[in-house]
This record gives sequence, C-alpha cells and structure tokens, in this order.
Amino acid sequence: MTPKKGTLYGIGVGPGDPELITLKALKVLEKRPHIFAAASSKNTYSLALDIIQSHLNGAPVEQLPFPMTRDPEVLQEAWDKSARRVLEVLADGSDAAFITLGDPLTYSTFGYLLKTIKALDPAVQVITIPGITSYQAAAALTQTPLGEGEGSFLVVSGARGAAKLREVIDRADTVVLLKTYRYTDDILAALEELGLTDRAVCVSRCGLDGETVVQDVRTLKGQPLPYFSMIIVRKEE
Repeated sequence: MTPKKGTLYGIGVGPGDPELITLKALKVLEKRPHIFAAASSKNTYSLALDIIQSHLNGAPVEQLPFPMTRDPEVLQEAWDKSARRVLEVLADGSDAAFITLGDPLTYSTFGYLLKTIKALDPAVQVITIPGITSYQAAAALTQTPLGEGEGSFLVVSGARGAAKLREVIDRADTVVLLKTYRYTDDILAALEELGLTDRAVCVSRCGLDGETVVQDVRTLKGQPLPYFSMIIVRKEE
C-alpha cells in the first residue's frame, strides 16, 4: 500500500522579531514536521531559522542551498534540486515546513519553490501560512499609515534603483521601496526631483539588532545601507 503523502506548509516567520510569528505558524512547527530553510550556497546562515530558533525546542532543520546569482539556468537547477528533495520527504508520508522571512508569497523564496514543486507534482498538498511583512512592521515602527479611505499604496523593488519609483509615483498615495541598499543615491536623487524628500523615511533592519529609522533621508547620501533597508514615501500627510 502506497503511504499517504505529507503536506507542505509554507510558513512566514515575520520580519525579524521572534514575537511577530503567528500562532498558526507556531502550532504547525510544534507538530515537528520536517523543517526546511533556505540558505545561500556560500554559507549556512539562515535568518528565518535564527528567528524561530527559540520556538523549535531542538527540532532539526535541513537547509536548502540557493546560489546568489541571476543566471536563470543555475537558478532553475537549484530550484529543481530543492523541490525534488522536499517531494522526497513528502513521499515518505512526512509533513514538511519551509520557513521564510516575512510572508511566504511576498518577494519570497517560497514562491519559486512552490512553482517548481507544483510543476513536478501538481497534486501535492500545500498550505501557506501568511506572515507579517517587513514593510508592515516598518509602518508600525514609524506610525506611517499605508492606506486610508480611497487612497492606495504600492510595494515595489528598489533593487535596480529609482526606475520603479518614477514609474508608479503618480498612481499611488504611498509607495514602499524595498531593497534600497544598493542604489540609494539614485533613489534619493529621484525623491529630490519629485519634491518628496521630506515625505520619505528609511527603515533598516526592522525588528533585528541594529534597527534604525532615518527621518531625514538626505543624510543617507553616499552612505552604505544594510541589506534589509526600505524607504516609505507618503505623498500626503
């Protein structure tokens, strides 16, 4: 008799503060499924794992290596290998959990893994448990309303500079720029051109050691920012 396959849980563990993980996520982890966490192929550190370490009670965690590259062939090979490893565990009847920062389906490695697993086995059972995002935590930290009334807000990537900001600024009342660490000066120049410098706030390492809030973003010019940095731009008070 073929054993019943296990269920895969995609679990968002929040932005950094261990107390910002949901009760539902903790209940799944307490069942001691086979836990997976993503790590760079260059090292074994996982921030998601670090966040939940105090909740695991010594449960083992298997790290799946992912290369830090934009080469699509290399990336696809890594996703395929990781997906097959997860499916191997599920095929034995064990449940598995993949932990990820923030929310599993918001700029997350889990989205890529899920797509690959579904392509390999469309019938696999997956349950996704949402998590608090970094920008929600940053908005709470700075007491910045993201949306009110008929207003709208957009979340975009700043990984390649201010292009996305310029593209969407006329379509939203509030814009959250994630991944602003690499092209900060370009983003600052765009804010100045748009007359929005005084409407912006920068939050780095939200919920983590070294957390900072910079209200005067002009002071960031020429300064290196931590990897986990974002800028929130609110056009109106």
